[in-house]
Amino acid sequence: MPSGPRRLQPRKQPKQVRAELTRQRILTAAAEVFADYGYAAGTTNRIAERAGISIGSLYQYYPNKDAVLAELTAAHLDAGLALVRSHQEGELPEALEDIVRLFVRAAISDHRGHPQLHRVLFEQAPRTPQIFEMMYEYEAASVDFIKALLERHPEVKVEDTQTAARLVVTSAGLLVHQLVAEPNPIDVDRFENELVAMLTRYLTAAGS
Repeated sequence: MPSGPRRLQPRKQPKQVRAELTRQRILTAAAEVFADYGYAAGTTNRIAERAGISIGSLYQYYPNKDAVLAELTAAHLDAGLALVRSHQEGELPEALEDIVRLFVRAAISDHRGHPQLHRVLFEQAPRTPQIFEMMYEYEAASVDFIKALLERHPEVKVEDTQTAARLVVTSAGLLVHQLVAEPNPIDVDRFENELVAMLTRYLTAAGS
């Protein structure tokens, strides 16, 4: 069995449409299996069965379930980064509270569909150097965007916008993950309102 980072790498990158479709079927099936069974019981046999392929076919693409999980994590981070960039290029609401709500709601929506999968991805998924780099890039892009927004918004009263941006990004991410993706989740509508209120009041408090 490969060791170190190599055991987390796909065996091959599909070059033909049919092979790419098979790879996508494996990833879709894996997301469903990890969401249904968790990490320990999310076996390659279950993934192959859900994908409708043989276990041998799965192993042609991935050496083990950790390699599948690493690719799912990378895809999730890619999607998050793309969302940040779409906000950068799009039109935002005028009121600060509405802007904060937009980002909080996006984070909640991301976790709400498959909370168990998110717990597996961010608590049990293996970390490769590539994954760490992607996590850093995603967080840095989010912080830079929020910082730029805070610096030009008239309702913002905090002076240290760099620290404020990091607090907003980290607080929102951790709280959403802990309270929405947990086995006994909080009332999502109330949570959204309270988190939006907390962050907005912090950003608009004079003398912060």
